[in-house]
Amino acid sequence: MVHVILSRRLFTSSIVFFTAAACQPAGPASSARLSAATRNTTLGPGDVFRMEIVGEKDLPTEFQVAADGSVSFPYIHELDVAGLEPQMLAKKIREKLIAEDILTDPSVVVTVTEYRSKTVTVLGQVQKPGSFALAPGMTLLQAVSMAGGFTSIAQKNRVNLTRVTEGKAATVIVNMELIYEGSSDDILLQSGDSIYVNERVF
Repeated sequence: MVHVILSRRLFTSSIVFFTAAACQPAGPASSARLSAATRNTTLGPGDVFRMEIVGEKDLPTEFQVAADGSVSFPYIHELDVAGLEPQMLAKKIREKLIAEDILTDPSVVVTVTEYRSKTVTVLGQVQKPGSFALAPGMTLLQAVSMAGGFTSIAQKNRVNLTRVTEGKAATVIVNMELIYEGSSDDILLQSGDSIYVNERVF
């Protein structure tokens, strides 16, 4: 199964909070808070996962969800998997194998390796700005690294992180220098998070 560790610790030492509607940040505040990242492990188009049937070593194990949300499996052919949790898919495959008299009591394990249907965006002063697949447990530091790291004119102590929770967008300004130093915790990301690295003012 996909194991994502959620951190509910406050990042008060490294962030400044302001709502999306505000034009200017509110300034440093000890009560600043970013809503905890929500875990969404349902499968979608483009996602890659491993499916293993215990004892059946000759079968393919890596699969990718097609654009229409389906996947073709050995023995049971095509299944619609979009919107299913990994454990739900494992149960569905097991039931299908039993119903069609292919296996009597199969043990099926499904593990998602890459959520390409769920992305985070990294823009601004990074080497390779763009959207990136959200890997299970991905953090802010890892996302910036996937974007090639900071440019030479990046303002590392003012990195905007925008998150939508229950339809409302909020932005925090993160001092990533503190994260690099280990004096502040890294931040767990969720699908749809947007990161913008500001340019240093000379």
